[in-house]
Amino acid sequence: MKIDILTLFPKMFKGPFDESIIKRAQNKGLVEIKIHDLRKWGLGSRKTVDDRPFGGGTGMVMMIEPVFRALEKLRQKNSKVILMTPQGKVFNQKMARQLTKESHLILICGHYEGVDERIRGLADEEISIGDYILTGGELPTMVVAEAIVRLIPGVLEKEEATRQESFSQPSGQLLEYPQYTRPADFRDWKVPAVLLSGNHQKITEWREKKSLERTKKRRPDLLRESQS
Repeated sequence: MKIDILTLFPKMFKGPFDESIIKRAQNKGLVEIKIHDLRKWGLGSRKTVDDRPFGGGTGMVMMIEPVFRALEKLRQKNSKVILMTPQGKVFNQKMARQLTKESHLILICGHYEGVDERIRGLADEEISIGDYILTGGELPTMVVAEAIVRLIPGVLEKEEATRQESFSQPSGQLLEYPQYTRPADFRDWKVPAVLLSGNHQKITEWREKKSLERTKKRRPDLLRESQS
């Protein structure tokens, strides 16, 4: 998979993309990530990328022409262009799995007070990571990129783990069951006996039960969605 990211702040990606899972995925050649400074396609000698909104208002709006020029250079027949915006579809695990099927993603980081409305017409999809406002689309892009990359076959050593995580249960959108490790008894906080029993069938049943209980208590909306 190839991921191109258009941003006004490329240095923000250095830490997160140079560590952990994303770094290992790149080292293995399973994903190629390129960060592009949108100012490269800015206008005039000052490489302008934003301007005041027509009709008045506070702040600056990202211009369409730099984005259009960047996509002219980067977009291919197999590309999927995603605009990161609070107005997009709320990102979830199902969307992450769907996006792993793409061979080329172009992620546009929105910024300032918004983007020229015509930029939306250049994107295939708009994605949000939640109902709140951030300064720009850089952090949401990092979130989306990691969620996708870790699901690419071969990235994680134990791929089975991704199928047991929250929002990835075979029975639907359930939260992950409680997990424990050594010691079995810490200051009288004891690990459930069933997990020490060695009975795999009972352990599976316990985990399914706890997963359902946790979802009912913390995220009942997930159960309603799976029933609709």
